[in-house]
Amino acid sequence: MGTKVLRKVTHCLFDMDGLLLDTERLYTEASKMTLGPYGKTFTFEVKEQMMGLQTREAAEFMVKHYGLPVPWEELAQQQRSNTEKLMRNSELMPGADRLLRHLHANQVPFALATSSSAEMMELKFTDHQELFDLFNHKVCGTDSEVANGKPAPDIFLVAAGRFVKPPAAADCLVFEDSPNGVAAGNSAGMQVVMVPDPRLSPEKCSHATLVLRSLADFKPEQFGLPPFED
Repeated sequence: MGTKVLRKVTHCLFDMDGLLLDTERLYTEASKMTLGPYGKTFTFEVKEQMMGLQTREAAEFMVKHYGLPVPWEELAQQQRSNTEKLMRNSELMPGADRLLRHLHANQVPFALATSSSAEMMELKFTDHQELFDLFNHKVCGTDSEVANGKPAPDIFLVAAGRFVKPPAAADCLVFEDSPNGVAAGNSAGMQVVMVPDPRLSPEKCSHATLVLRSLADFKPEQFGLPPFED
């Protein structure tokens, strides 16, 4: 993958699952619990295709892919029940705390743009409320203005539009971990920093502006943002 030009930005937009919080591992466990009674196995290949999807889209995909004898609503409820049992203990991903506090301290506006529902979002950051209170605002996949889920650009455009002084799309930097999220950021006309699951192929990461192993490796000055002082 060739080197891409990095442009200066003024605002940041963050995905949550698998990027800020180590929830993707928990989602995998919940999905295994959901599919177990049907005699089905949840694989990373399936997970790859579901990353970034909203609740209905994810449930419909699983029902169709596995040929399950239940409507998507019932599967979604089973998945939600299993997920709620696991998500209360979500841990922060490496570098997340430092980056968010740095942006806040330097008055760089930033917002959350997650496919999770509002209720599930609150559940996930139960142990990190003070940190998540630093966001200027949060937009969920169930928001009435988000007509289409990722890979559509809706959630990032809505999140950008809710800043006190809405920036141009080109002035926003999206942080994502999934190919669907990267596609959404690109479609919104924004640069995208991707911190992918290491099992994703390079091709699946090729559309990001910059690919990092961890948020701890992010250098704000590369995008014209204040550098870390430590």
